[in-house]
Amino acid sequence: MNLKQKEVWLLTGSQHLYGEDILKEVAVHSQTICKHFNEGNTIAVTIKFKAVVTTQEEILQVFLDANRDQACVGVMAWMHTFSPAKMWINGLKLLNKPLLHLHTQYGESIPWESIDMDYMNLHQSAHGDREFGFICTRMKISRKVVVGHWRSIEVQKEIDHWSRAACGWNDWQGAQFVRFGDNMRQVAVTEGDKVEAQLKFGFAVNSYGVGDLVEAINAVSNPEIDLLLETYASTYNLSEELKRDGSMHDSLIEAARIELGLKSFLEKGSFKGFTNTFEDLHGMKQLPGLPVQRLMNAGYGYAGEGDWKTMALVRAMKVMGTGLSGTNAFMEDYTYDFKEQGGLVLGAHMLEVDEGLAEGAIRCEIHPLGIGGKEDPVRLVFDGGAGSALNASLIDLGDKFRMVVNEVEAVKPPKSLPKLPVARTMWRPKPDFKSAATAWILSGGAHHTCFSQNLNMEVLEDFCEMAGIECVVIDEQTNLKSFKTYLKGFD
Repeated sequence: MNLKQKEVWLLTGSQHLYGEDILKEVAVHSQTICKHFNEGNTIAVTIKFKAVVTTQEEILQVFLDANRDQACVGVMAWMHTFSPAKMWINGLKLLNKPLLHLHTQYGESIPWESIDMDYMNLHQSAHGDREFGFICTRMKISRKVVVGHWRSIEVQKEIDHWSRAACGWNDWQGAQFVRFGDNMRQVAVTEGDKVEAQLKFGFAVNSYGVGDLVEAINAVSNPEIDLLLETYASTYNLSEELKRDGSMHDSLIEAARIELGLKSFLEKGSFKGFTNTFEDLHGMKQLPGLPVQRLMNAGYGYAGEGDWKTMALVRAMKVMGTGLSGTNAFMEDYTYDFKEQGGLVLGAHMLEVDEGLAEGAIRCEIHPLGIGGKEDPVRLVFDGGAGSALNASLIDLGDKFRMVVNEVEAVKPPKSLPKLPVARTMWRPKPDFKSAATAWILSGGAHHTCFSQNLNMEVLEDFCEMAGIECVVIDEQTNLKSFKTYLKGFD
């Protein structure tokens, strides 16, 4: 993915009251700001100067154009001068792309010695943007407001966070996801209303029988498998039994066959992500471990046990994190250490942990699984890296959707795990283990999450604002007594 191919349109408000010379200068200023944004390395998308709009007809047309343009992921509005807000009503009513209100001014400082009424007539953002802000609030328009001078790095970071969220939201619109089989039996949190999700989020989740996937797996050719086996050998530290002359080499061949068949199925259906469950593997020889780990790392959304909400969230967060160091990956709170460092979480899954999380060597191994009733699956085994991170969970509460997000500090495992045959990462939740776990459970957060090494809270808060859903934040400032009151505010 290349987010520079995505555009945020800068729409500058003014009116004809000030004359053509002023409007030309407004356009030059807007173009200068866009050029500065695009020449820097802070904003991931392309900021495109679209127009200085002065009538309700122009505003309506440019919003309609934004709705139709596939490259446009959002609109940034700035009132350089005074733009009467009634002109914006019809356009704002029809805009279906995310909106950012940039409250800035072309000049950073007042020219004390030379300021006159010509300067005042040109630099009117201080009250022009308040007029625009009023109409957005009156119309209950969801938007982000960024305040500060446009050369400020902080302003550009805020725009970048919002534009990344807009790219994730854009990627969901019309997206197709596949669910092989159904939900893990008797599990509640991974269920949900897929029809309401399509109405709310824009993506569709449809089920396919595992037999459909098996057909694609069986159609893979031997030359394709041989090429992929070479990739495995050159990329990972293969265990002895998986090497060409090893006793379990056939299992690696089967893993390659599954990966190629699964990839072919996803590409043919233009799917952006998938789920499966170990309780529905009819016709497959092993539960996909290595294939899922590699496809996730390639950008597909994934979650185990039929968890389509987390799968879609993983995909969106991968899009949002494009170009940043680290990755976004399916994760599960698996087990705890109550003593170590005040309480640590060991995150893992049966097999499917994205190799993008790895720090150090990645081993390709085969071990018994103990569930699923199939042959021993091949998987990548590694430790995740340390650093700031967060866990996000998308849940369906029946009458609404909610995202629960916990800031965490990923840590290296304090001791070796020689007998644990899965990839894993460990983290210390904020503000502390007890408070974070209590707040998460009170919020209804799931055991499945998207673990992010590269997104911060602001990106996900912006994303939730675009989606029109609750964003429950658990961070360094969380206090349980206040948090319970905070939760009641959502009800």
